[in-house]
Amino acid sequence: MYLGTAVNIVTVLIGTVIGVTIGSRIPDRLRDTITAALGLLTGALAIREVGASEGFVLVLAAVLLGAVIGELLRIEQGLEHAGRWLQVRLAGGEHGLDVELPEATEPNPLSTGSRFAEGFVIASLVFTIGPLTILGSINDGLGDPELLLVKAGLDGFAAIAFASVYGWGVGLAAVSVLVIQGTIALLASSLDGVLTDPMVDALASAGGVLLLGISLRLLDLKQVRVANLLPALVLAPVLVWMFG
Repeated sequence: MYLGTAVNIVTVLIGTVIGVTIGSRIPDRLRDTITAALGLLTGALAIREVGASEGFVLVLAAVLLGAVIGELLRIEQGLEHAGRWLQVRLAGGEHGLDVELPEATEPNPLSTGSRFAEGFVIASLVFTIGPLTILGSINDGLGDPELLLVKAGLDGFAAIAFASVYGWGVGLAAVSVLVIQGTIALLASSLDGVLTDPMVDALASAGGVLLLGISLRLLDLKQVRVANLLPALVLAPVLVWMFG
């Protein structure tokens, strides 16, 4: 495993343990303020990154097309179902280990889903979306873990705050970090020389749009189904390569 990704996984797990351990001692007002602060900081980062690409029209097309693909694939419902399945298998859920999980039929399953599953989904998105994830993982795969080491520190502090609110589900986001960042790092060597600067900028810009959606969720302003926008992260550099 690459150093940056390995350290990032460890900081998420440590942050989760600390957050769950001291969570009961944190006043509700403080937890709400911490979550709101994370939402504001995420929004600020999103605004900064949205303008990273000069080909914003292509980024817009990637996000819209990605939204259609994501809704058709029901990516967010899949993540929610995975969170519920993991809760039942690993945490026992509310009804024991052999409960049959119902199909998610509500338009916004996170509004009524368990805090465990919600923590898994939100933390996975926060920890795996954004320019530091992409650029850091690429650099990590090429032998330079510096960016991911910075991200690992940020994710560790964020995990403390999230785990104090959502519980152990945040720790399972370490699996998402392993899969997403590990895969990008593994592919980085083969993509060396393929991804141009404009393609990377478009990817960062699309990531900024998704981060803005996460910010709205954290601030409890709009429950955007951000996971259904994930295909935009693939489409943005592809469209720039084709038409940029």
